[in-house]
Amino acid sequence: MAAPAPGYPASPAEVLDVVGVGFGPSNLGVAIALREHNATDRRRPLRAHFVERQATFGWHRGMLLEDTTMQVSHLKDLATMRDPGSRFTFLSYLHDRGRLADFINYGSSFPSRREFHDYLEWAAARVTAGADDVTVGYGSEVVEIVPAPGSAASVLEVVVQGPDGVRRLRTRNVVLACGLTPALPEGVGTGRRIWHNRDLLFRTGELAGTDPARFAVVGAGQSAAETVEHLHRTFPDAEVHAVFARYGYSPADDSSFANRIFDPAAVDDFYTAPDAVKQQILGYHANTNYSVVDPDLIESLYRRHYHERVAGVERLRFRNVSRVADVVDTGDRVELAVESLIDGSREVISADAVVYATGYRATDPLRLLGAGLAGSCRRDASGRLVIGRDYRLTVEDPASTGPVTAGLYVQGPTEHTHGISSTLLSNVAVRAGEIVGSIAAGGPVPAAAGRPARDGASLTR
Repeated sequence: MAAPAPGYPASPAEVLDVVGVGFGPSNLGVAIALREHNATDRRRPLRAHFVERQATFGWHRGMLLEDTTMQVSHLKDLATMRDPGSRFTFLSYLHDRGRLADFINYGSSFPSRREFHDYLEWAAARVTAGADDVTVGYGSEVVEIVPAPGSAASVLEVVVQGPDGVRRLRTRNVVLACGLTPALPEGVGTGRRIWHNRDLLFRTGELAGTDPARFAVVGAGQSAAETVEHLHRTFPDAEVHAVFARYGYSPADDSSFANRIFDPAAVDDFYTAPDAVKQQILGYHANTNYSVVDPDLIESLYRRHYHERVAGVERLRFRNVSRVADVVDTGDRVELAVESLIDGSREVISADAVVYATGYRATDPLRLLGAGLAGSCRRDASGRLVIGRDYRLTVEDPASTGPVTAGLYVQGPTEHTHGISSTLLSNVAVRAGEIVGSIAAGGPVPAAAGRPARDGASLTR
């Protein structure tokens, strides 16, 4: 038998309580909730192992742009909304780093993206330091999840490909937090000169020492505007063409009343609402999150554009009410055909690189499940997964001999059941507490478990 790899259970026969697939902010929140559960309930500590494909912890590293700030209050961190006294809060991080007074003097509730990433790294290291109840295996990937042989559907087997070969983990529960997949228009693939904004810093770093003349950025949301601003500032001799179907960037609604859509209590409201009301809510409040831009950034970009027009040297150009009709990578440049939505006229832009800031889509949570298990996940009349209030999939036995009792939980692809905050940071702390509460109880628990009282005030996304 191979020696246990770092972060793996000591014995392949051990049945874990939880295996987490992915170790981004969502499952990091679960790891923290597990550690805190074990600290307060020592009768039966929950044993968990998380599997992460990256070699180290990382969250949107390619978009950690200089001077960009979070669009979420620091109080909506990995723990505060569930337990303000937690040692994993952002304020605990600041105190540990010796910057608490400095951050107070900073005068903003919104830390920089780089600082928040440093907080996440700090928490990821701290949650496993000296712990044998919660461990992480980096540089590994889950290949398949199937019912464990001879377990009467009460235990799942998680097949993991790691640097030392294939290992099989046995667990009573799996928490799937597979993250988001970059979304690109049909027929478009990334390459040396065609990027998704996820890789922006990595790709622009490869241009060091070169003298690019022109970039094109496709998209109208926050990431697109940030990409335009970054390229315009980083390459002072290059033109930056922003291509989008709107007349201009639309401002994000971060007003106090609208932000209640991100409250923990809003998840309860959404979950119990009729489908027609769910769709209305998503439609009403899409402008809190989708294809919208921070108003300050909109104003900054417009002022730059205007001052360049005054000076007669336009590097920042907006191709509005337009779409990309064709894109061809010729090897040394990209030919981009931009078509007006008004009259159908076309203009070809020759660019050094094209950046698609076209968002993300939730990764299919069933792609890792064996065919029998995946086919046994219940769906509603619209073909969508049936997901419990505790984020647990409803699974029936592949052999139709009764329900699978092992727990399969999902984080991310739950907007149709739990609302607009499903893929956002706002409810990470509360959601993690609800999932751990359900696991500890062996099934669904009241929705209020693990979250603050309903009258807690909203702050922001």
